[in-house]
Formats: sequence, structure tokens, C-alpha cells
Amino acid sequence: MIRIINQLELHHLRSFLALAETLHFGKAAETLHISQSALSQQIKQLEAILGTTLFDRTNRSVALNRAGQLFLREAQLVEAQLKKSIARWQSEHQGNQGKIHIGFVGSAMQCFLPPLLKEFGRSHAHIQLHLEELTNEEQLEALKSGDLDIGFMRSNQIAHSMNIKSVYEENFSLVLPSEHPITQENFKNLGQLAQERFILFPNEKSPLYYQQILNMCAFHGFVPQISHRSIHGPTIFMLVENGMGISIVPNSLRDEHNYNIRFIELTNIKQKTNLFAVWNKTNDNAAFQNFLPML
Repeated sequence: MIRIINQLELHHLRSFLALAETLHFGKAAETLHISQSALSQQIKQLEAILGTTLFDRTNRSVALNRAGQLFLREAQLVEAQLKKSIARWQSEHQGNQGKIHIGFVGSAMQCFLPPLLKEFGRSHAHIQLHLEELTNEEQLEALKSGDLDIGFMRSNQIAHSMNIKSVYEENFSLVLPSEHPITQENFKNLGQLAQERFILFPNEKSPLYYQQILNMCAFHGFVPQISHRSIHGPTIFMLVENGMGISIVPNSLRDEHNYNIRFIELTNIKQKTNLFAVWNKTNDNAAFQNFLPML
């Protein structure tokens, strides 16, 4: 079998299939745009490789014998698989099929990403999306290693080898226990909370967010007392609910139904929080190139 595979070439199959379809050397040769003698030579080569004849020939007719009928079925399968493989290759090369690996911080999935992913899925149904929730730091590492095509993060500290685009801007929201004396009605500014303990994202995980919080507090003359750190919204909300401190989060993380807490959107401060899309400049994933225009 190995000898046959090593010697068999595509033009042998094409010649065989043309002759099997027409059962006429002249018509088959015309279909293949070769001479009858060249076609006859290729059929003889194929039969020599297989070690058996495939056609019964007379001066007046050409017919498949049993070996030829069996080989026809297999040759048709090979041809069909080749066509399918080439079509799949072309589709992936042009970005109509393939996979896109997407990283995101939790808040990106609250407002921005779901409608974007839904719209992309409608227009590119054959492209698979692989989603993974990661911290800013983890996304940057995955982008660097090539494990992600794009990351949605709240950090703008990226390598020169990457592109970055702000895709969503929103207000911050103050998170307080539901029984806290500060309410929407009597809240004036963050200075009222100078003596509170704060629960924040770790500086090393989200330095831009962390610095923005410090700047907000500094504007009102105090440095926040940080009692706890967490990168997960639900953990922050549970800590606030249980009186372990207060927090400031992106407004899109608000969850007013599952926790006994209160949110106050900070609409009158200059600081906003941005969601950034980050990807490698040299990314050559054709499917991903179809995703970029939607940002």
C-alpha cells in the first residue's frame, strides 16, 4: 500500500475519473485538455501502480471492470475530500471561518461585549469565538504569548508591539451598604467618605483604575484607607454588604438585585473609566481581521 501511495499522483486520479465518466478516450482527453495518447499513458501508469487493469477495452468500447468500479468509489471520495479541504482552506484564509480567542474583564461582559458578540455571530456564523475572563495582567500575558487575539481590559499600559483602542467610556459608581447614612439625596462629593475603609482592585492588577481612584480622593483632600482588595465584583459587593468597607467600581458592574447594597453613580467628576481593546499589531488571523471593523 505504501508503494502505491508514494507513486500515486493527482493527475492519475483526474485522468481515471474523466475516463470513467465518459468511457471514451477522445472525450475524456478533451475534458482534460490533453492528447489521447497522453491520457492513455496516464491510465497505463495508474494500472501499473495498482497492479491491475481498471478498464475492459476493445476497438469499439471502454468499460469499467470490477476493479475499476471499486476504485471509482474511492477516487470519488478522494476528490470530494480534496474539494472540501480546499474550500475550507480558502474560507479560513479569507476569514470566513476560523477561531477568535477573546479575553475580557468582568465588567466588559455587563454592557459592551454581549451586543457586539451577538452582532458578529449573526454576520459571521462560521467563526468560532472562544471567550475567557482574565485580569488585565493575564490578558497582556496571553496576548504576548499569542493565546489571545484580542483583550478587553481597563489598562492602557501596553507594549509597543500592540494596538489599543478605547471602545467604551463610562462613569464610576460608589458602592455603599444599604443602611449607610450617605444616600443619593444627601451625597455631595467623595470628601464625605474620607474616614471610610475602601475595598479596591489591587494596584498591580489594574493600575489605571487604581490611580484614578487615588486621584478622585486626592481632589477632595484625602488618601483612601484600603482595607481589602479584590478583582471580582461579586466579592466586592459581598464585602460591602457585610460592612467591611465601601468601594468604587465601573458603573457597568452595578448589581442592585442580588446584594443588600446601594449604588451612587458619580456623574459630576471628570474621571471616567475606559474599556480598552488591545491586540498585537502583527496578528495575521484572517478571522480576527473581520472582527476589528466592528470595534
